[in-house]
Amino acid sequence: MNKYFFFLFLCAITISACGPKPQASVNIKDDAALKKLADELAHKYIITDGHVDLPYRLRVKNFKLTKEFTGIPISTDEGDFDYERSKEGGLDAPFMSIYIPASYQKDGGAKELADSLIDMVNGIITMHPDKFATGRSTQEVKKAFEDGKIALPMGMENGAPIGDKLQNVSYFHKRGIRYITLTHSKDNLICDSSYDTTGTWGGLSPFGKKVVVEMNRVGIMVDISHVSDKAFYQVMSMTKVPCIASHSSVRKFTPGFERNMNDDMIRKLADNNGVIQINFGSTFLDGKLRTDRDKTRIMVNEKLKAAGIKKGSDEAKEFNLKFRKENPQFFYADVELVADHIEHVANLVGVEHVGFGSDYDGVGDSLPTGLKDVSAYPNLIYVLLKRGFSEEDIEKMCYKNVFRVWSEVEQFAKASRGNGKPKGKAKPGRIKSETH
Repeated sequence: MNKYFFFLFLCAITISACGPKPQASVNIKDDAALKKLADELAHKYIITDGHVDLPYRLRVKNFKLTKEFTGIPISTDEGDFDYERSKEGGLDAPFMSIYIPASYQKDGGAKELADSLIDMVNGIITMHPDKFATGRSTQEVKKAFEDGKIALPMGMENGAPIGDKLQNVSYFHKRGIRYITLTHSKDNLICDSSYDTTGTWGGLSPFGKKVVVEMNRVGIMVDISHVSDKAFYQVMSMTKVPCIASHSSVRKFTPGFERNMNDDMIRKLADNNGVIQINFGSTFLDGKLRTDRDKTRIMVNEKLKAAGIKKGSDEAKEFNLKFRKENPQFFYADVELVADHIEHVANLVGVEHVGFGSDYDGVGDSLPTGLKDVSAYPNLIYVLLKRGFSEEDIEKMCYKNVFRVWSEVEQFAKASRGNGKPKGKAKPGRIKSETH
């Protein structure tokens, strides 16, 4: 090696030694220590999840608020959520989804269903005050965390219960609703749905625009999950406060799936100082799983036929379960892909604009390997730490980002009530992450 190349070699070593240090608090090669840190952080920080469909799951199970009822979610093998698994995973503030199927828009009864599900959540808290608490504000969530309880904030999935009465926005705020997903699977009186092809309003309806203004005024977060792209952009152009996507993932990984958000929409949401909370459903994460579903179904049916097993039989069900367990790659994404979605958002707009919105109890048997229920948040935190996200980054994703939006919405509503009219847009510029 001549003197010139030796000099370059020394310079390279010096630059490497003085470069950025790994953000993780432990040596990333020490896998056991990193997993231990992930579990510690899951319990050190408040974890809020934007969307857990427990109330509707219990309703389908004919939940009744009686002392004799054994299905109250303390410990159960059913579904994705219960108290014990939540404590194991460090989940402290799951937004209980007050889910209203689109059929109620046609058949009526949406407001009555919403009220019954809200009653159910409040009843669970009343029956187990040592384990659960209300979550009507960031302060209440923090108090519950300090007391070792799980707060149960509520978000209404589908604005159909508002009907055509603007005063119902305030009514549901008083009942504890802290975000409203403007629509669900069909266009409603408020806006168009990403799942519908009708395009009834070309985005927001005239009434829907009034609903957004009223939600800003009373202090309910606007949730743009499920809405059409046109509705999304119209919300962004008129909202006075940051918004959330309570359970949406990144369209880059699922081309053509309008239910997820594309990069431009994520930038717009970040400019609004909002947060996208990543959905854990496998078909929200991996576009190939969605497009290959028919191929997979045909493959499984051929295997059933070759084995002489009749479709729909108990033997076929057992075969399907065994095949899924042995071949998860045909059916499920994994925790690494969830981290890919989070990392993409962080790289695109900053770690301040991403969080968790699992859709537990709402996506059926499609949860990714490594995130099968609410006990598994440490698995995701471990992967994120392994990729170089800092403890501060993890804290932001777990709760600080959503709390920021929630607090700004509360503050704007308080100011609006104080002088009778809203002030200007509360939109601080997009915060850039230093490392992601």
